[in-house]
Amino acid sequence: MHSPKWSIFYDFHTQVAQPDVGETFDADAFTGRLKQCGVDFIVFHARCNLGMAYYNTKVGIRHPSLKYDLIGRMSEACQRHGIAMSVYFNVGLSHEEGLLHRDWLKVQPEGHVYGADRMNHFFRLMCYNTGYADHLLEMIREVVSNYPVAGLFLDCMHRTPCVGVECIREMKERGIDWQDPVQAAEFARFSQVRMAQRIRDAALAVRPDLLLYFNGVSAEDQAQIGTYLEYECLPTGGWGYEVLPVYSRYLRNLGKQVLNMTGRFHRSWGDFGGIRSEAGLEYDCVYGLANGLRPTIGDHYHPRGDLNPAVFDLIGRIYNRLQKLEPWIAEAQPAVDAAVVANNPGGLGTPVIGATRMLCELKAQFDVVTPATQWRDYRLLILPDAVTLDEPILARVRAHLDRGGALIASHRSGLDAQRQGFVLPEWGVRYAGEDPVVNEKWDKAPPSGFAIPEPAYFRAAGAAAAGLPDMPVNCYERGAIVEALPGTEELAHVVSSYFPRHWDGEHHHLYIAPDRLTTRPLATRNGRVAYISHPLFTAYYRYAPVPVRTLVGNLLGMLLPEPLVRVAGLPSFGRAMVTQQANRRMVWLTAYVPERRGQSIDMIEEPIAVRQVTLQLRLDGRSPRRVYLAPTGQELQHTVSGGYIAVTVPELTGYAVVVFEE
Repeated sequence: MHSPKWSIFYDFHTQVAQPDVGETFDADAFTGRLKQCGVDFIVFHARCNLGMAYYNTKVGIRHPSLKYDLIGRMSEACQRHGIAMSVYFNVGLSHEEGLLHRDWLKVQPEGHVYGADRMNHFFRLMCYNTGYADHLLEMIREVVSNYPVAGLFLDCMHRTPCVGVECIREMKERGIDWQDPVQAAEFARFSQVRMAQRIRDAALAVRPDLLLYFNGVSAEDQAQIGTYLEYECLPTGGWGYEVLPVYSRYLRNLGKQVLNMTGRFHRSWGDFGGIRSEAGLEYDCVYGLANGLRPTIGDHYHPRGDLNPAVFDLIGRIYNRLQKLEPWIAEAQPAVDAAVVANNPGGLGTPVIGATRMLCELKAQFDVVTPATQWRDYRLLILPDAVTLDEPILARVRAHLDRGGALIASHRSGLDAQRQGFVLPEWGVRYAGEDPVVNEKWDKAPPSGFAIPEPAYFRAAGAAAAGLPDMPVNCYERGAIVEALPGTEELAHVVSSYFPRHWDGEHHHLYIAPDRLTTRPLATRNGRVAYISHPLFTAYYRYAPVPVRTLVGNLLGMLLPEPLVRVAGLPSFGRAMVTQQANRRMVWLTAYVPERRGQSIDMIEEPIAVRQVTLQLRLDGRSPRRVYLAPTGQELQHTVSGGYIAVTVPELTGYAVVVFEE
């Protein structure tokens, strides 16, 4: 089975009216450019979302203007040049086949098979529980039996509920209430996973060595079905720069190879005339490699077969530079201290994204984990804002604390499923409910007791106050009311406001200053467990208040006083990530700044030059004999002291890889 290293993914969604499909395609010129880029793996369409096939099919519909077997020529040319080729089938969309077979389409809950917006790709959806499924399986068998392909990329595997007769009858047979949206959605997920399993079984029965990826099936469902994983993230195409840091740290713990799918488009798929800046595309690839993901760059092949030299040149420059790092990339695994915990993949939302961004800025080394991922013996767990301690997370947290691990929890993290109280006594606080919402009956100060209306502020003391401004700091989000139990250290307290934001019938109360420091704790520490009463990770995602990051950084310093890396001189936008091989560790330093341009585009145009970055790497019983920059081999002078090896990187532009070799 092939293990992709340097990949290109080709869209080839081609309109039925296109008059000249494949007319200028030159297989040897195409594969020659791939070889120049150092590409070892591509994905190309066997059948696109318009329902057009690009091979000599006896089952499907070959594009009417294609005069030869495009997949045949392409797969043979790739095989001659040592390039593995996987083929693409759109599972959820096949517009021409849906047009001709309305009985293969999903019936939406409103009772129609077409969505209102005909310019939306997904206005027609294929139903996996109709005759379409057998038709698709026959096409897949046809391709994997007749062509030297390395695998299958199965796209758009949606799980939209269907109320067609096939789905309704099966739901009734299974005792599922088809009118209950929750049950109907779960049946749609069941149908999606079953379709993926049928495709897997049919394909592997012909070729057991095939690579399989099912786009749309959840990563944790797919971990049991597919052979590898991908994460699609086109930062300027709507994804932004916040999600790859989260999902790279999550997917790499599911036990399969992960590809980091970005794209050459300025906007998104199908932007034929759009092209990314070189620094922006390079950043995507570097960031993935630094987190254990191999790159794959998305392109859209011209329907006629014209080569796009500008895109090949761009990919070639980036890949050729990064391929010089192959000795330090091969088989390298991330090294971490900590993990951000989420209850499930659906929980990789605002709190986890906020925590990830904050920890990246603090140069922490961490995974993102759920109950289905592999957990290491982390030194620190972080439960951001909304992690319920149900099984099996409770058992893992309990084991972590029993072996002396540290933990930071915030807001509702640690509560039982009914939100009645904290499950573990190690939290060191008693839960007394949530801060009240705006209460229009309050015309002055809030009632006596712990209740503080929004907005609330905080002040820290002692080590928790290091670097914080000497003023009440806004929490920005409503929090929990807690009381410290005996023996729990109170590190920060809530500062009340004069009154809540409200309308009293005459005036709107919006300019609300902080009033008094209360005895109500905001941050506490009970041994190896720190707790924060407000959802500060959510607040950081939404508003990015630096003092909030400073407070969390101070708690990290208390609970993890000897982090894996310490970095000085690298700005907050810089990142530091550690990977390791048998005889060496690599610290990847990056310096790129995504900037908001215009209404909606965040982009990177130039790499940033940074000088005199001081880097310390915890020894962990290892004995590096030399430190150098890869791939140049430039030696760096180093010192060893206090359990760390320290170097100064004189300059980096965009990125640098510092190698500590034993």
